[in-house]
Amino acid sequence: MNQTRPVLPMALAKMLALLPAYPGSLLFASALNLALARHLPADAQAMLEGKRLRISVLDLQLSFDFQWRAGSFSADKHKGDIDLTIGATAHDFMLLAQRKEDPDTLFFSRRLQMEGDTELGLLVKNTLDAIDISVFDPARLLPTRVLAGLKLGAAREMDLRM
Repeated sequence: MNQTRPVLPMALAKMLALLPAYPGSLLFASALNLALARHLPADAQAMLEGKRLRISVLDLQLSFDFQWRAGSFSADKHKGDIDLTIGATAHDFMLLAQRKEDPDTLFFSRRLQMEGDTELGLLVKNTLDAIDISVFDPARLLPTRVLAGLKLGAAREMDLRM
């Protein structure tokens, strides 16, 4: 059975592709800190330390570059190799976050792309699978929470630079 998946307008994708990458990565890293950081097991944190990751929302032509560093996610202006890139459409990422679709199914149907360190990709997948689904509740990403995370992220960035 061939289901029709939502497709975002190409004009929207072209407009979003013009935006600078770093502010989006900063927002994304802040959202990850709000939703995930405290739920990551210590062994996963150790394996993620310093790894350069990219999430590519293919239909929006957006990428978010980040890494796990010193106990939190931080935006990254990648100037070198990316350790792991995970790509899918916005709709498929939402299905994954809501656990309405399995990552293996999306991967083998070529709707989820993974490039780079395969072991790191499996670590990310298995770690996310083990986290309670309520962590991915969109209400956790309300603007007030995201802004609070941004303030915390900016303070950490300043601390790391000093």
